Amino acid sequence: MRVRAGPDLNRLVGFFLILLTGCVVLGQEATKTSGAAPSTPDYSGMYSFLQEGEFVQLTVEDRGQVSGFISRYGDQQGEHRAFVDHFFKQSKLDGKKLDFTTEIAQNAFYSFKGTIERGEGKKPTDEAYYVLKGTLTQYTLNSSHKTTSKSQAVAFESFPQEVDVGDTK
Repeated sequence: MRVRAGPDLNRLVGFFLILLTGCVVLGQEATKTSGAAPSTPDYSGMYSFLQEGEFVQLTVEDRGQVSGFISRYGDQQGEHRAFVDHFFKQSKLDGKKLDFTTEIAQNAFYSFKGTIERGEGKKPTDEAYYVLKGTLTQYTLNSSHKTTSKSQAVAFESFPQEVDVGDTK
């Protein structure tokens, strides 16, 4: 037995097919438009710090979350100075605005408030492609647990990023 669809059912099916086709086309256009928008730059990497050999490691994660650390020479003098790592305790990236405060290590911690800007480097594999510019405050705790602070304007340049082996750009 064969059931024949009436003209109203045929119109309804045709209407839904046209509607479905329109949705697919609009969805593809929305994907093209959102794909063409510039993505947020990846500021992750190593940046210079106060002395030659010291650095800031910055890792940008989802939704403005940032992790990282400062690796600096310890306070002892001499040829075999050990590195001290100050891991980020609090950090936030909002657009280009970067703020972080480190954990205490060897009776000191750091706070940075500033921005991430494009530097003189022409491409990510160049030194100073990005620069952290702002105010760095060093807090020092003395033996009686009093805190002193010293602030200075800084500009920490990014180290050249390594090129992936499969990257041909």
